[in-house]
Amino acid sequence: MEPTRSSIMDQNSNATTPAASITQAFEDARQQGRGALMPYFMCGYPSAAQSIKLILAAAQAGADIIELGMPFSDPLADGATIQHAGQIALEGGMTISGCMEIAHQVSSQSNVPLLFMGYYNPILTYGLERFCEHARKNGICGLIIPDLPPEEATPLQMAAQQNGLSLVFLLPPTASDERIAKVTTLVANGPGGFVYCISLSGVTGVRKTLPTHLRSFIEKVRGYTKDKHLPLAVGFGLSTPEHIAEVTSYADGAAVGSALVRLIDQHPLAQQEEEIKIYIRSLSQR
Repeated sequence: MEPTRSSIMDQNSNATTPAASITQAFEDARQQGRGALMPYFMCGYPSAAQSIKLILAAAQAGADIIELGMPFSDPLADGATIQHAGQIALEGGMTISGCMEIAHQVSSQSNVPLLFMGYYNPILTYGLERFCEHARKNGICGLIIPDLPPEEATPLQMAAQQNGLSLVFLLPPTASDERIAKVTTLVANGPGGFVYCISLSGVTGVRKTLPTHLRSFIEKVRGYTKDKHLPLAVGFGLSTPEHIAEVTSYADGAAVGSALVRLIDQHPLAQQEEEIKIYIRSLSQR
């Protein structure tokens, strides 16, 4: 059996940083003439055991990077669909430790880079250094924290970098030139990763059409990243193969979240893995 990323990291502390596998995933996709596909799954939804199966199904079907949502009681950036998934996960007893276990189970069976996506308060309560150390040991490569502005990110950034993790920042279309410059510099000075561009201001959720300003927004951010060779990914509102094809014609990756939660909702337990595989294949451009 091929050694998994987490086992390699445990065997050799001097190995390539976990964040480097994120950079490599974007590069592999670029060399194949496509964008990186980044599906999002809520840890513990519809149950802990089932979420592991669904995440692995996405990895097998062609996901390049996978976001693992950590449920939180006050998810400000999440739309109704992901809030619903998070609430069910919390009611099922999902915790930060439970998310760590899910990451461990997935990373022991797949080499697809994993990102935790969640809110700052539970991480702060868990302990920044402890959280980043445990995340690394359980196969996580990076963190996306929607409610953590770069001006307040230094403590977590330091803890993440000490463990070779990428701290990914979100940039909305309303971001000032100063904010774009700050975020791109922070990411460039880290161990690897990308800039996460939000397709529109507001919360997550499935939308039929992409904003007309999206291409120009990405081109604007690209002006700050091209010399730093940072990948740009787009998320929020993407759901169809056409969305992914359009976005990855000018960005390096695309994230899909709410559409996956809805897909899970629409099918009985026994069909969910196969439906996830079919959907991911339809988006992956392979």
